[in-house]
Amino acid sequence: MLNQIGKIKLDYSKYPGEDFYSDGAVEEEMLDIAKNLNPLEYQAAIEERKSWPILYHLSPLRENIVDWIPMTKADKVLEVGSGCGAITGALARKAESVTCVDLSSKRSTINAYRHGDCENVTIHVGNFKDIEPDLPKDFDYICLIGVFEYGQGYIGGDTPYEDFLKILMAHLSDKGRMIIAIENKYGLKYFAGCREDHVGKFFTGIENYTTGGGVRTFSRQGLERIFDACGVKESHFYYPYPDYKFMHTLYSDKHLPKKGELTDNFRNFDRDRMLLFDEKNAYDGISEDQLFSVFANSYIAVLGKDFDVEYVKYSNDRAKEYRIRTQIGYNEEGKRVVRKYPMGPDAKEHVRGMESAYQGLRERYKEGKLSINTCKLVEEGEDLYAEFEFVPGKPLQELLDRCLEKKDMEKFHGYFKEYVERIGFNREYPVSDFDLIFANILVDEDTWTLIDYEWTFGKPIDTRELAFRAVYCYILEDESRNQLELDRILDVLQITQQDAENFREQERDFQKMVTGKRLSMAQMREAIGHPMTDPKQWLEKFRENERVNRVQIYEDRGNGYHEEESYLVPDAYVDDHHIDMTLQVSSDVQKLRIDPAFDSCIVRVEELTFNGKNIPLNLLHVRLNGKIGKGSTLVFPTADPNLNLLLNKLPKEAVNTVTVKMEVSRVPVATAQAMCKLFF
Repeated sequence: MLNQIGKIKLDYSKYPGEDFYSDGAVEEEMLDIAKNLNPLEYQAAIEERKSWPILYHLSPLRENIVDWIPMTKADKVLEVGSGCGAITGALARKAESVTCVDLSSKRSTINAYRHGDCENVTIHVGNFKDIEPDLPKDFDYICLIGVFEYGQGYIGGDTPYEDFLKILMAHLSDKGRMIIAIENKYGLKYFAGCREDHVGKFFTGIENYTTGGGVRTFSRQGLERIFDACGVKESHFYYPYPDYKFMHTLYSDKHLPKKGELTDNFRNFDRDRMLLFDEKNAYDGISEDQLFSVFANSYIAVLGKDFDVEYVKYSNDRAKEYRIRTQIGYNEEGKRVVRKYPMGPDAKEHVRGMESAYQGLRERYKEGKLSINTCKLVEEGEDLYAEFEFVPGKPLQELLDRCLEKKDMEKFHGYFKEYVERIGFNREYPVSDFDLIFANILVDEDTWTLIDYEWTFGKPIDTRELAFRAVYCYILEDESRNQLELDRILDVLQITQQDAENFREQERDFQKMVTGKRLSMAQMREAIGHPMTDPKQWLEKFRENERVNRVQIYEDRGNGYHEEESYLVPDAYVDDHHIDMTLQVSSDVQKLRIDPAFDSCIVRVEELTFNGKNIPLNLLHVRLNGKIGKGSTLVFPTADPNLNLLLNKLPKEAVNTVTVKMEVSRVPVATAQAMCKLFF
């Protein structure tokens, strides 16, 4: 049975008649969005609804995972597990045809509505095992984006992942490639306290899925073993960061991250998480020791010939007129180059402006000591990009970080003074790069090269502002840089506190211009609202509870209470708020003092008996340094609460039993004092 939505064809001939998985009612929301909103309006809907499924399925950032792949209009693509179409549109724009397979009718309908103008897309709805025999065997690309881990569900059997891969490989053309995006079960985020993405539990993948379940992710070595078992002749790995879901940077074995680059690590959009350690600092050490391939959060495995791509950086979380992709690779002559591509027609003018920015900055600094990386604009049909020379050197930011690590502040300020002199050359010239941050300058002995001048304006800008902005951004990126003496920087630049605040305000305005007032991914994470918990705070709370949640007993045999004769009751607290204890008291004890905590508190007496009989909470039988309220409630506005039982008023035996059950809630002293005034 064939159906059509817009220009997209849906084939239901193998559909089993019902959807076997769903995100629930939110899929109706997504269908409504797909039916009634233009894709350009999705971001506003995402921000309004503050929902993880809506963000995950509809965010345009999901397309980054395949956008960099150099497909052509002659390529045929198979997308297995197309879902709500997170990447279908990107594939359709790049390839000749896209064949989708998905089990869910609802998700396939959402996909069709959101990409209804794509006449080169066909969606097969049903179980992959039923559809697969009818698929052609000449695909140039097969894409498994977040799908391979479900091989057990797709195929079943004792070797589901190997069988799944072999079945798919039979549908590739002779020079075809398979693209697999999948989480690394040993990704650093899981060690640091994120729950496993699929089963939602802590450390499940790290513990090798010993608790069972039908989903498996793999290490790089685990994937390579599967590839070898399937006869894969050639495979290459890329590392999407922070992970494949919302990748903004792509690394490769030819271009791995350097220390200080990996700072965007809070990946808990869908669930709460712990903060067991600082992932940025851990990644710094991992990068220095060249272990990133072991601990990257996700992989892209390319089965087949590699691409001439080393590194990709996406800046498509901006306003549409500034969205670009920066890519390090090789040109037609085999020369290593950097290219910047517009991500959509609205950003073409921004990219075109880079060549004129180069001309202006080169003219300004031609007699100075700041080199400007060469740029040429390339326009070939619909293709447009700015190409830059790949130059050697270390980022000035890295050199400054080393100075801070060694606490060599004189060398730091020496670098900074030279930076100010070099960028300030010919300062009256009517061309300035506003983004002269330390990361954009490469230092190779005495050659300092500005490699990125995307934000160049046709006017002079105060050197003090440019240098202050560089320092401001430098400190914001990494809290370990807070040791920098900002006052000394202000003195060097002759900037007052009011000047600094004015510059900060201009920076805020600039960021609003760049982002188009869209919420960042960090702001979306906060809006969705899944908490991050620091176990160190739990430990401190536990230690505090151990210190405060103690019960001390005093006995008065006619000579008053004596500290040296008192004792603590071990295990009196059965949890953070409940006391349950039984005391044995000799017949000569006239008064028994119970200190229920070492803090001001409210106590609800659940049981208080002497030889099995209730002790009335009245002044004939008890005294306390607090107030007695209704419902057996006691309020102690003191850090040394005590409840005195007048046992001489009660009939005794040789050995007597006192049973105490209480609920204790600690409150500030001021709160307890206010309650005493209001209610007693």
